[in-house]
Amino acid sequence: MKVLAVASEAYPLVKTGGLADVVGALPAALAPHGVQTTTLLPGFPAVLKATSGPAIHSWRDLLGGGVARLLSGEIAGHPLLVLDAPGFFARDGGLYGDQSGEDWSDNWRRFAALSRAAAEIARGGVKKLRFDVLHAHDWQAALAPAYLRYAAAPIKTVLTIHNIAFQGRFGPEIFSELGLPDDAWSIDGVEYYGGVGYLKAGLRAADAITTVSPTYAREILQPDYGMGLEGLIADRVARVSGIVNGIDPAVWRPDHDPALVSRYTSKTLARRAANKRAVEREFDLAPGEGPIFTVISRLTWQKGMDVLADCVDDLVTMGGRLALLGSGDADLEQAFTAARERHPGKVGVRIGYNEPLSHLLQGGANAILIPSRFEPCGLTQLYGLAYGCVPVVARTGGLADTIIDANIAALGAQVASGIQFDGVTRDSLVHALTRTCALYADQPTWRAMQRCGMKADFSWGKSGAAYAALYRGLIGE
Repeated sequence: MKVLAVASEAYPLVKTGGLADVVGALPAALAPHGVQTTTLLPGFPAVLKATSGPAIHSWRDLLGGGVARLLSGEIAGHPLLVLDAPGFFARDGGLYGDQSGEDWSDNWRRFAALSRAAAEIARGGVKKLRFDVLHAHDWQAALAPAYLRYAAAPIKTVLTIHNIAFQGRFGPEIFSELGLPDDAWSIDGVEYYGGVGYLKAGLRAADAITTVSPTYAREILQPDYGMGLEGLIADRVARVSGIVNGIDPAVWRPDHDPALVSRYTSKTLARRAANKRAVEREFDLAPGEGPIFTVISRLTWQKGMDVLADCVDDLVTMGGRLALLGSGDADLEQAFTAARERHPGKVGVRIGYNEPLSHLLQGGANAILIPSRFEPCGLTQLYGLAYGCVPVVARTGGLADTIIDANIAALGAQVASGIQFDGVTRDSLVHALTRTCALYADQPTWRAMQRCGMKADFSWGKSGAAYAALYRGLIGE
């Protein structure tokens, strides 16, 4: 079976978040199940380095962006297609915004072009390329199923929602530029509250819809989580399923990780101490034996970072320390920077993102804080489990699906792997921090929780099989 996966980013070529990790890992996860995945990415400068040979197809003027070429290459040993459209993707700045952090004003055109190219490839418009299923990821690729729908193409389509809060909503004036038929401008098409909704269009057109955890698939049926799309999700609920994300054990493996000062296994947890000392040095934390809490996250309201910022003083009072790596809202960046100034040696903050440093934090910190108000799946808690960095999480989405709370029954059965709490409020988070510090003080219990998490299997094996079964079910229809 041949699948064309379409996304705006994929590890290890380009990454801004968990989407890239998932798109990068799926080809290897699907291969054992008889699925060959070809990934189509935008021609960002870093992606073009992975291509070779002449163009295999070209467009004279792709959605007003000028000449575009289709190049081929490899990503982690799997087939790669790259949309080389310099007018859209050859620019300084980020994938989605300029150097000041503002979204590119033509994002609607850039990712419509990616979707349009994907649809043409999927329907057989490029010689020698044939696919059975098109799999689009998030709003940046969500118009691809819509283009195929209005072209009456027989290929089956899947759309995965990684975060329904990001929808790709634009004004009505762009509709005439998208190359869609007039009847696509309807509530059954791309029209969404008087404008154009990319994710909405894909949700209406796709043959199957997946989210990245079973709990999130249920949550987005509710107004608090559906972000205005809960009615459409409910209408298509028979086509919705949740498949939890996996992690790549070749990348996240504490006994072979080059980013760690000291490598270890669940049987040699004492070796983590050297990594803890390295975290202290990196974040200017005073040496100590109390717990180090880490945050590796976007600093946003969704992630509950405003509540955590209000609890930092409590965390320090309990004897904990904080090592934070992330960036996001300016007010939150300032709040954590101010906390560092209030508590020198107790709070360390690194604004930005650094992949090797994120590995060191998982391998050296004692607990990872994830107080998200909603979390479709989450990957950092899975990395924490693999590295014996005990997750402290809000009971929502994929966090609820992957962490077993250290309640009395779970501790007694020796299956607890983390700490869960309900409701992202100051009181609930302080209570969770208090529980965590108490558990950490009981080192035999804490080590048992670490080993339980490290024993859990969150590799892509089961998830890859679930996606392969989904594809085959669609083709069987």
